[in-house]
Formats: sequence, C-alpha cells, structure tokens
Amino acid sequence: MTFFTPEDLLLYLYKESSPELTAAIESALKEDWTLREEMQAMQSSIGQLDKVIVSPRMEVVLKVMNYARQTATEPVNRP
Repeated sequence: MTFFTPEDLLLYLYKESSPELTAAIESALKEDWTLREEMQAMQSSIGQLDKVIVSPRMEVVLKVMNYARQTATEPVNRP
C-alpha cells in the first residue's frame, strides 16, 4: 500500500503531477476506497473554494490610494 501526501493529491487534482505519480495514484484509486473518499473530499473542497469571492476591505483600499497620492510624482486631482 502506497501512501500519498496531501500535496501529491493536490498535484494530481490540478494535473500537475509527474506521469509516474499520476499512474501510481490512479492505480491506488482503483484499489483503495479510503483514498477514493479522501480524493472526493478534496475535490468537493476545491469546488467550494472556487466559488469564494474575496475582496479587500475599504480601509485597505483607502490606505493604498492615500499612499499613492502622497508618493505620486505628479499632482493627483481628488474627486
């Protein structure tokens, strides 16, 4: 029985694993139901993460804008 790290499985899911690792994981998936369950859980988690929308807080945006105004080499017109 071969053990795979979470990193190995992520590489496989994102199709970035080596051909040897891909073959080993696919072979193990046919025989190891716990590995199949773990892989399904990872796929589900990745699917949920792909739906997350992240945006910066307004405070951070304002700080960046103020810093840009202060360090600008040309005058900036304020709205």
